[in-house]
Amino acid sequence: MALLESSCPNLELVTRGKVRDLYRVDDNTLLFVATDRISAFDVIMKNGIPGKGKLLTQLSVFWFNYLKDMLPNHVITTEIDQMPEKVQQYREQLDNRCLLVRNLKVFPVEAIVRGYITGVLSIIVGSAWAEYKKKGTVCDITLPEGLKESQQFELPLYTPSTKADIGQHDENIHPNKVPEIIGEKYARQISEISLKLYTKAKEYALSKGIIIADTKFEFGRDDAGILYLVDEVLTPDSSRFWLVSNYEVEKCQDSFDKQYLRNYLLSIGFDKKTGIELPIDIVKKTMDRYIEAYKLLTDSDPTFLLNNCIV
Repeated sequence: MALLESSCPNLELVTRGKVRDLYRVDDNTLLFVATDRISAFDVIMKNGIPGKGKLLTQLSVFWFNYLKDMLPNHVITTEIDQMPEKVQQYREQLDNRCLLVRNLKVFPVEAIVRGYITGVLSIIVGSAWAEYKKKGTVCDITLPEGLKESQQFELPLYTPSTKADIGQHDENIHPNKVPEIIGEKYARQISEISLKLYTKAKEYALSKGIIIADTKFEFGRDDAGILYLVDEVLTPDSSRFWLVSNYEVEKCQDSFDKQYLRNYLLSIGFDKKTGIELPIDIVKKTMDRYIEAYKLLTDSDPTFLLNNCIV
């Protein structure tokens, strides 16, 4: 069954996001819990995707480990046996879907990196292809003439956005606006490391048959000013994955992300305001895409994560 909302009464609930619940363990430590909630067009659906939270948590763990030589991340431990007893008491809910993390100051900017120009709406805010066709720009960054839909950029493009509250929409901003929000030092660091992280991840994913068309990173800092990679990383909820074998320039690509769900919602005239109950076949086919991406990227079978999850 899907876990739509965690319940840990002995922990201080800080907030419930679109898909994650955040608890304070102590002054220096937080607990990230990935539920099975799913949102589209910034609206949370009434039912979830059973096992989704576990799968995306473990995929983030894979990427955190793969990228840790480039930048430290906020994860203290992923093993519930190594977490405080007041967390362990909720093992049945939390196992494989939670991260014990450092309590950092998170920057109010999402670092979006685009390797390809595409137009499908997703968690990656806005339609780069639509803007390019209209103005020859992406996030007001002027690009060469003659680009085709889904074409790879010569170099990855850093296109940050602001972080909006639940129910609100993120806003694309030009990179030169970021220093006004977080200062020149961190704006430069985040821009540089985002492109490096994307490039390393993209090259690995290509070796596994997946194109990372675009993704978003989030960052925080500790009291000493050290930069950390935080939140989730390189999952189908925060990225756009395409199969190398199906890739063709000048057409819209099938994605591993929630586009299947969005397409369904658009087909039924979804009002983009009120969550609905998703049909079981949409739930299953959405989860199938998450599972396929997990298998390809990690070379492992997620069955052990999903034994108690019935779709």
